[in-house]
Amino acid sequence: MTTQPPANPPLSILMYHQIGRYPRPDAHRALFCHIDRFKDQLRYLKWMGFDVINLSEARARLFEGKPMTRRSVVITVDDGYDDFREHAWPALQAEGLSATVYLVSSLLGQQASWLTDWAHQPGLMDAAAVRQLHREGCDFGSHAVSHPRLSRLNAGQQRSEIFDSKKALEDLLGAEVPDFCYPYGDYSLRARDLVEEAGYRTATTCIRGAAHFSDNPFELTRKAISYGDNLLGFAWKLHAKQARKGQAALPDQA
Repeated sequence: MTTQPPANPPLSILMYHQIGRYPRPDAHRALFCHIDRFKDQLRYLKWMGFDVINLSEARARLFEGKPMTRRSVVITVDDGYDDFREHAWPALQAEGLSATVYLVSSLLGQQASWLTDWAHQPGLMDAAAVRQLHREGCDFGSHAVSHPRLSRLNAGQQRSEIFDSKKALEDLLGAEVPDFCYPYGDYSLRARDLVEEAGYRTATTCIRGAAHFSDNPFELTRKAISYGDNLLGFAWKLHAKQARKGQAALPDQA
């Protein structure tokens, strides 16, 4: 496993969840981004001359010696909510940009059932929407089969969540699915190694910080963009908030 990225590449991996029109949330603010602010953020990236790249390109620049020519970002969106299809994808298309959306393979077209403390669980994109967006240039990755906390599963369950989701999504799309995201940012060293064994090329965490603080391609750090981030806050996270912060691999509990 490659573990030595360049010293200081100007690359950030942005993390979003729900993107749409919402009243000001009382809780879980990190899981929302208002579409108007999202549009402003995309325009800012273009105005400031950022390359918006995919995760394969990020891996090449971080770990395989490909030179950085400009400041770069990757846009990642967790869970595959239907509001991405309705709001975020048209905004990305309008700017000629794309993103990687992580899907929970067994819950397409259903609700986000893991959000057990929410009064109303939001809907997820169905298979037809995923195929359509893929044809239009959207990238999709795996967020496991059922959105579990991987460190709490035994080895066989971890393998199933990681391997079976890849196969299901590749069957759906008729294309390789090279990217994985750990649900809740919860993972163990065993889970990380299984992700690599399954044939993924990258895996993202919920560890905060610029991407050059990533230890390897299977523990990529990200910057969470939330409801409270106006354009000034977004710029601060891009340009100034670089230090690594957050929980790395957890011990396996089973």
